[in-house]
Amino acid sequence: MEIRRTYKYRLYTSKRDKHLQQQIDVAGIIWNHSLAVQKRYYRLTGKYIGKFRLITHIGKMRRTERFGYWQLVGSQAVQEVVERLDKAYRRFFAYTRGDLGIKSGPPRFKKVKKYKSFTLKQAGWKLLGGNRIRLNGRNYKFVLSRPINGKIKTVTVKRDNAGRLFVCLSVIEEVNFPVEASTGKIGGFDFGLKTFLTNDEGGAYQSPEFLKANLSEIARLNRQLAHKQKGSGNWKKAKRQLALAHDRVANERRDAHFKLAHQLCDEYDALGFETLNLRGMKKLWGRKMSDLGFSQFMLILEHVTRLRGKQVVKIGQWEPTSQTCSCCWNRQSIELRERWFTCGSCGLEIGRDHNAARNIRREAIALLGVGASTPSLDGVRQSFTTASLA
Repeated sequence: MEIRRTYKYRLYTSKRDKHLQQQIDVAGIIWNHSLAVQKRYYRLTGKYIGKFRLITHIGKMRRTERFGYWQLVGSQAVQEVVERLDKAYRRFFAYTRGDLGIKSGPPRFKKVKKYKSFTLKQAGWKLLGGNRIRLNGRNYKFVLSRPINGKIKTVTVKRDNAGRLFVCLSVIEEVNFPVEASTGKIGGFDFGLKTFLTNDEGGAYQSPEFLKANLSEIARLNRQLAHKQKGSGNWKKAKRQLALAHDRVANERRDAHFKLAHQLCDEYDALGFETLNLRGMKKLWGRKMSDLGFSQFMLILEHVTRLRGKQVVKIGQWEPTSQTCSCCWNRQSIELRERWFTCGSCGLEIGRDHNAARNIRREAIALLGVGASTPSLDGVRQSFTTASLA
């Protein structure tokens, strides 16, 4: 099976890095100019400029003396910047029409020094073998941490908040999914603030909360940055140290999520999760939600399950999993602060998250269409069983 995969490598630091930094800056300038043209055209005519027309306009400007420095970025990279803007507008239009479920606002202007990347397609790059690559006529070395497989389609040069440069190779790769021994188990999992994950058997998976553990160090680096004169050499050093600290926290969290995803795939064939209103939860709990990283974990889990031949089943966001008894299906109101569920009908006493995980498992089995017919959470008869796949 062919899949699209990206290999990301760190570029070695060299004097030639300034040329890539300049090209990323120019790509940011082109983004802001294209957005300004779109906004002005819409304000005057009420219409939208198509991407091909906008690409032609940018090409003409690149040939003028005033904007000749835009030629630092290859023509295909310029086209890709305009395509990014066009995709952002299309997502916004789809949201305003109601075709897109998630909220998407209009594109915004970006600070040039915070613009992240530019992408080369067929031209402007060449892999020289080993850990060497030619980008826009200059040779660079990167950290070849793993072999490159598949056919390379695009090359993206990216910088992070610390100013480090990476090369991202997007490839089409032929993958043979391994045939793993079936565990015969379907699991239900409920996210929580005190416990990262609770399964339908009552087992808990904790999150180390890496941001919380490094909060004092990050606060110290923030104070150091605040005491420096903005734009000075020491200010730039302090800013880099702060960015590296945040990057280390993000890497630790991502590594923990990958390890947990593989652990769950070792134990289960199918995993049921409830769709969360992450935007609303972040308004309530803010930094705590960012530290737990539920959204990132789900993306990683879906990726790992796809590679390992497992399955993730998502149930509806508004299913009353926490308010329904997992034994007799009696529904009753329960406050958010109450961490223990006591059924007023059958007398079941169970942890709130454990009860929700059992209901999520049952709904996941119903969606998979396995087993006998039994009432679902909303009272509709759906196919499910409390037995395992085996």
